[in-house]
Amino acid sequence: MQTVNIRQLKTNPSTALTAARENDMVIVMNRDHPQALLVDLEQLKLPDLPAVRVALAVSLFRGGSISAGFAARIADKPLADMLTLLSSQGIPLTGTNKAAVDETREEIRAARDWLTIAA
Repeated sequence: MQTVNIRQLKTNPSTALTAARENDMVIVMNRDHPQALLVDLEQLKLPDLPAVRVALAVSLFRGGSISAGFAARIADKPLADMLTLLSSQGIPLTGTNKAAVDETREEIRAARDWLTIAA
């Protein structure tokens, strides 16, 4: 197990992620107090890691933390499939703020373009 402070994490996050991958976990310290724990998902040896990635992506999108496009990347799914999944779970694909609506429209347009090319 390794520890890093917040300044080290901000300065060089790849070092902390590498340590998490190699050492199983890294404790993030805030003023000499443990604040967070970094764990590489591959190290958890979860029986269905792809399902965990999808659940994480859906949760982050539902909470408004990420766009549908970023959720698709986290879930390792094509955008069109991610939009279908979100919609099938009753999750609104558009927000109330104009930037979110515009971004979602652009993602839908990109998904349609991709489907046209793939067909």
